[in-house]
Amino acid sequence: MNDTRQPDEHRPTITRRHALQLGVGGLVVAGVGTAGTLSWRRNADAAPVTPTSPEVRAAEQGRAKTGKLVTRKLVAQPTTIDLAGRQATTWGFGDGVPTSAIRASAGDQLRVDLSNHLPAATTIHWHGLALRNDMDGVPDVTMAAVQPGGSFRYQFTLPHPGTFWFHPHVGVQLDTGMLGALVIEDPAEPLAYDDDVVLVLDDWTDGISASPDTVLADLAANGMPGMGSGMSGMSGMSGMGGMSGSGGMGTDDQHPLGQDTGDVRYPFHLINGKPPKDPTVVTTKPAKRVRLRLVNAGSDTAYRFAIGGHRLRVVAADGYPVQPVDVDTLILGMGERYDVIVTAQSGAFPIIAVPEGKPDQPAFAVLRSGSGTTPAATAPELSGRRLTYADLQPTAAVALPTKTPDRTLDVGVQMGNGGREWLINGKTYADHVPLHVRSGERVRLRLQNQTMMFHPMHLHGHTFALVTNGTPGVRKDTINVLPMQTLEVDLHADNPGQWLLHCHNAYHGELGMMTVMSYVR
Repeated sequence: MNDTRQPDEHRPTITRRHALQLGVGGLVVAGVGTAGTLSWRRNADAAPVTPTSPEVRAAEQGRAKTGKLVTRKLVAQPTTIDLAGRQATTWGFGDGVPTSAIRASAGDQLRVDLSNHLPAATTIHWHGLALRNDMDGVPDVTMAAVQPGGSFRYQFTLPHPGTFWFHPHVGVQLDTGMLGALVIEDPAEPLAYDDDVVLVLDDWTDGISASPDTVLADLAANGMPGMGSGMSGMSGMSGMGGMSGSGGMGTDDQHPLGQDTGDVRYPFHLINGKPPKDPTVVTTKPAKRVRLRLVNAGSDTAYRFAIGGHRLRVVAADGYPVQPVDVDTLILGMGERYDVIVTAQSGAFPIIAVPEGKPDQPAFAVLRSGSGTTPAATAPELSGRRLTYADLQPTAAVALPTKTPDRTLDVGVQMGNGGREWLINGKTYADHVPLHVRSGERVRLRLQNQTMMFHPMHLHGHTFALVTNGTPGVRKDTINVLPMQTLEVDLHADNPGQWLLHCHNAYHGELGMMTVMSYVR
């Protein structure tokens, strides 16, 4: 069944093919106390380690520190941005979309004072960081949301170098302009490069067509007619999830994420807040080595990235270094980051981020190292050698040692309720059953995608290692699990607290596809 409505400039298209299994989970957080207090699910023999427990403070005190304090003020407020002559009203942090990057070094203390001038509550989540639990920014799990007119001070040690980012974790505020990059530099940086540039990729509807809340309401109300709640029984097909590695049902070289890659068509796709008619320009000189820190801040869009006339040397994934590998193109799921180094040729070259599996116009920027007209938004590299997870190997310094797991936890992702719910282990977030772990354990998460869409699964407060043939490999915090695919990832449970695990499609998460990895005593 196809949505026959045609896109227009006032409303993004929400596709509902048979592979799009929608939900209505909402955000009734299990464990929310009264009057802004926080509480967590318990069982008879396991008490949760809360964000303010001594174990959390001890973990923070044990992190290496430089003694340097880096400060920033962020004001969440309504704002207007210019999209090549189109004025879009949105929410942001006041100095552009995305906000200017925060840069610091590993071991520094970061202090960010958030003031909320919005008509709604908000938070900041620090995506990818193994930070102290009470600073993670998840409402009613790690902190109470910051109410309109309120403020909150985030302060924590930056644990390790890499490319990270920050965004709200309330409703679908991620699909507004409240986001920015966090670059944590390595005081002993082993890589050689001349320029260091952040490129934030983003899908955009707010203030141009439907608001994110309207998109969410449409998805929640309409779902997938005729599917029936029995579709949640696709868990019975989980044996097909044994297709681990790069493959998955319905995927091929032309559709590496599957036939259906998102629920929403967007009127704009941006690089550093600019549309193709007013592109971001990365200025350098011929033969200079440019480190590009790529961040997919999209809410419903994966991007295929390439630069015309250049190869990409991939040097880091989700903030963790990898053994360098040269490719023509790569795909970033929502929430993923890659660091690449390119050696600039002479002239002007297209930087392109194609919305994977969507007919939307690509995001476009320019790499300029000399004279020449603005290039066309095409690049044969987009169909060249594409990066896969199998290409990525961690450097020796960050490789997770091989160890038999102390605990294996199944994480099945499904749909239900006639196509109006996204589920983890058969439940929406409102009714989630926490995944219990204990400090010091080697934990294996078995991510079982029992749907016909890919899901970029993100774990807060940790990185994990993708397991292949029993051996832990590339370190990541967000990983694309393909249709009907099972991936296994290992982590060391060394950051106590309560940590969200969820699909980083903002609409899937808000419609139920979230749970909590809960440290217990």
